[in-house]
Amino acid sequence: MRLGKTSTAEGPLREPSRPDRPGDDRPALLWSPLFAIGAAAVAAEIPFFFFGTPSGHDVEFHLYSWLEVLAQWKQGIAYPRWAALAHFAYGEPRFVFYPPASWTLGAGLSAIFPWTLASSIYIWIALVASGVSMFALARRWADRSWADRKFFDRSDATFAAVLYAVNPYHLVIIYWRSAFAELLASCLVPLLLLFVLKATDEDENHDADERGGQSKYVGGRAIMPLALVLAAAWLTNAPAAIMIHYSLALLVVFFAWRRRSLRLLLTGACAVVLGACLAAFYLLPAIYEQRWVDILQAVSAGSRPADSFLFIHTTDADHDAFNHLVSWVAVLELFVIFVAAWAARQWRETQRDLWNILLGWAMFCAVLMLPVSALLWKVLPKMEFMQFPWRWLLCLSMIFSVFVAAAFTESAFKRSGPWPWLLRSAVCVVSILMIVAAWERVQQPWWDNAGDLREMQDNMSTGAGYEGVEEYTPLGACTAAIDPGLIDKDARKVIVDGPVHDAIHVYRWDAESKMFTAEMSAPGQLVLRLLRYPAWRVEVNGRVADTSARKGTGQMVVPVAPGMNRVEIRFVRTWDRALGGWISLMAVMGAVVWGLRVQKGATLRG
Repeated sequence: MRLGKTSTAEGPLREPSRPDRPGDDRPALLWSPLFAIGAAAVAAEIPFFFFGTPSGHDVEFHLYSWLEVLAQWKQGIAYPRWAALAHFAYGEPRFVFYPPASWTLGAGLSAIFPWTLASSIYIWIALVASGVSMFALARRWADRSWADRKFFDRSDATFAAVLYAVNPYHLVIIYWRSAFAELLASCLVPLLLLFVLKATDEDENHDADERGGQSKYVGGRAIMPLALVLAAAWLTNAPAAIMIHYSLALLVVFFAWRRRSLRLLLTGACAVVLGACLAAFYLLPAIYEQRWVDILQAVSAGSRPADSFLFIHTTDADHDAFNHLVSWVAVLELFVIFVAAWAARQWRETQRDLWNILLGWAMFCAVLMLPVSALLWKVLPKMEFMQFPWRWLLCLSMIFSVFVAAAFTESAFKRSGPWPWLLRSAVCVVSILMIVAAWERVQQPWWDNAGDLREMQDNMSTGAGYEGVEEYTPLGACTAAIDPGLIDKDARKVIVDGPVHDAIHVYRWDAESKMFTAEMSAPGQLVLRLLRYPAWRVEVNGRVADTSARKGTGQMVVPVAPGMNRVEIRFVRTWDRALGGWISLMAVMGAVVWGLRVQKGATLRG
């Protein structure tokens, strides 16, 4: 629906420019950007050869998750839900709540490559994926001429891709945070902007067809790619998904306002719904089963937004040191963005709406990283579960890369020469120097050597387990982090609570299936080395048993009668998991049908 006439966001629509040289082969040209991105990703990991593997804030969480998933694959569990060796083999429903993309990729790499190299290869893949997605966005401008002026060429697009792949915030993630899922999600931010711009193109083309009297045009082609990006965000990293959805709202509302188009708003809304349905097999259980765990620990002291605004001070010296490090990275990127935006003012002449929304998006990110936005973090839905306001650097770094690439081009300088590349090199050198200074003066990274990584494997193979996560702990349970004295790391799998004589034989103790017998001299209760969770179904001699949680520890307690008792325990598919799976399946089928309809409409139109 069009509410009034307005100009397009990027000037008049024009045909893509011809290749730079006769006989230009576009697929062949893609090898050069890919090589540059891959080489930059290798360069970012050069310190690994001298120091080992970075041991950032989340490294053990991710690496133990990979080993856990790999072990469960060997048991025939394709999609794990219960992390059996978390909390030192008492377990937690980690994989119900943590999105599957990162731990699936990590476990797959761990199955193929040596364990000591798996995380390094993962980082390289994530960096290359982010660079490729940025190249896909930047090539949009390299492939077009705007008002007979071409501000980007392939080298500019390649530079933007390389800069984004190894931008300062990515280096912070690699060396200090080890937030592997967030790093992987960075490849989705350029795709979000790319597909929003494609949606605006589709909206403009639809109006052009209406003005031309054509009736065969089938709209809605932009919904599917946007929905896939949103679904991928949910399946990769929940904080990144929240950022991407709020960013989508900002972008769509802006372009809809500029074009006076309700159709763009409808496209964005449909993409959000379809993306959620595609990810429902993960999203619905993660939402519903939060009532069964202590999820509010995710925003406890130290993880609250109020504790992580830029340059904030708390009582934790290590927390403040990292916060200052990432704060200076934010200051650097914001300063460069505003300088580059001023330098790219000629780009603004032909792509005013794009220039405005990128700068507005940067300001939006900047405000949300400052204490002045504290109220927004409390009232905006799910915003507080992003935990750290500086996470908006994930979006800011994409804007940083675009503006640096757009500001320092030969077109912007109106002449050829070395100055554009010298200024770009200066930005890169300053960024590297800031990371080095932070490394030396603010907080040095931590490192794991090959022995540390093999110790993780040993903890898994021996069944000793690893520390769990408080927010994924079933309600009523105690974790080692809360009270180490209440966790018995040497406990047997099954014991009798009380003086009753027993003979217990464990026949199977897998991640999601356990079976044992207990011959009792009198009625009693069996205490398991397993935290109670509603998805566990317990049968004693073929009948469903009512279990309880042991006070203090939350261990599962199973009542048994005198004589021989055969106990079988299975982690069953709850109704929310079943419904989520069906929703995703129907969404995939509907998306395929819609895609075929759109393709048929495009063929008829052609």
